[in-house]
Amino acid sequence: MAHFPGRMAALDDRRIALIDDRGTSTWGELDERTNKLINMLRARGLQPQDAVAVYAGNCIEYYELMMACTHAGLVYVPVNWHFSAEELAYVIDNSGARALFAEEAYLSTAVDALDRGETSGLEFAVAIRSDARGFDNYEAQLASVSAHAPDNQLLGGPMFYTSGTTGRPKGVRSSTFAAGGDLALMELVGGGLSDMLSLPASGTTYLCGPIYHSAQWAFSFLPLLTGSRVVMRQRFDPAIALADIDEHGVTNVHLVPTQFHRLLQLDEQTRTGFDGGSLQVVWHGAAPCPPRVKQSMIDWWGNVIAEYYGSTEGSIVTTATSEDWLTHPGTVGKASATVEVSIRDDDGNTVATGESGQIYVKNLMGSDFEYHNEPEKTASVHLERGTFTFGDIGYLDEDGYLYLSDRKIDMIISGGVNIYPAEIEAVLVGHPRIQDAAVFGIPNEEFGEEVKAAVLLTKPAGAADQAALADDIIAHCRAHLAGYKAPRSIDFETEFPRHETGKLYKRLLRDRYWKDQDSRI
Repeated sequence: MAHFPGRMAALDDRRIALIDDRGTSTWGELDERTNKLINMLRARGLQPQDAVAVYAGNCIEYYELMMACTHAGLVYVPVNWHFSAEELAYVIDNSGARALFAEEAYLSTAVDALDRGETSGLEFAVAIRSDARGFDNYEAQLASVSAHAPDNQLLGGPMFYTSGTTGRPKGVRSSTFAAGGDLALMELVGGGLSDMLSLPASGTTYLCGPIYHSAQWAFSFLPLLTGSRVVMRQRFDPAIALADIDEHGVTNVHLVPTQFHRLLQLDEQTRTGFDGGSLQVVWHGAAPCPPRVKQSMIDWWGNVIAEYYGSTEGSIVTTATSEDWLTHPGTVGKASATVEVSIRDDDGNTVATGESGQIYVKNLMGSDFEYHNEPEKTASVHLERGTFTFGDIGYLDEDGYLYLSDRKIDMIISGGVNIYPAEIEAVLVGHPRIQDAAVFGIPNEEFGEEVKAAVLLTKPAGAADQAALADDIIAHCRAHLAGYKAPRSIDFETEFPRHETGKLYKRLLRDRYWKDQDSRI
């Protein structure tokens, strides 16, 4: 048996482990299919520390693949399902993936990605829940191998790709999940996280965000390793989410502020019909939450609302209960027991309590990270080995609570998703009518921010032509980038505010949209 699902199957192999939009899987079935996947991957020649890319939605097969890689010493690469064929091909090539698994809804993009001829290291591709040219069938592959428990089970783990402030997305490799290690480490991490976040070991986790996101992975896959059942939906629907929580007795869920906003917009009858008595903790993060929204959720759901601050690179850094937030308004919490937080000036010196500076994090367990094949980028965010920054600005109060006062100046957070303007700007200047471009976030009531592009044209366009040209520019972005990265609107500028050195004062373009807003974070 595979270590983690096998242990649960031994207790009750008929108990449900996973529920998705199409069906269920018991612990016994998960153990058997995990064993088959390990045997299949090994039979196809994959060795410990090899990479496997997964381009799929929230489905049972995704968890089967992650479970198999976890026991086979493999690196699995969750790919953003919004990525274009160009972006998918880049991640496959950059990660060195030897195998690709793509699910039915995303197969056409996956086929287009492989047709680009940019994934020479890829040895085979497998289609989940469908068939496609050049892809093997997932179920047929499982049927071709035995379900015997594989020997020599080794720790594998994820490599998430996060967009960078410059260039292409970058793979984040955590030393915690270094492939080829002892499975006991993952057991320690899963158990430690569940204890720190008050996630019940035998509870029910609800997943209603994209599993390719590191936070959704941490708040669902790691609890699964400790025995929590996972109920997942491909898309978030606020009314369905309420019904699912009550029907399945959900004990814990990770949400983002945009989802809070949508829940609060439900009609009064739907909201009052929600019981929610099973909920023990509701974590939110990934984007700043407007105080009025958070207060409304606490008023409605009670003090089960909790917040964290962290990142793909540094995992969870601070946590704040409802009580913490109510007594220290605006805080993102205190450092967890395994983390040390310091605030430093531009020279790396620690600043006084209450003074803002760059937030640095040190994992006291010795965990660190690197950007895959990016040593210079890795070095640029490290003060020293094991002490790093996400680029955010904040301060600590006298009680040790952390507050965010600014963030990486260019980054846009829309609906809890980090969007970096640099890669959008690179696509924009490839348009034949654009001479220069600046991308920044502007207020959006539901998503927090939306993407705005300001452009300088190679030749002026009259007012009558600008609407059609804006549509063409946005379509150009969508052809090269995931749709959520495309600008929602275009400003046509006659000049950009620049320093004599050429540095663009993007804040002057952005400030006219934020001047009447209470918060810029």
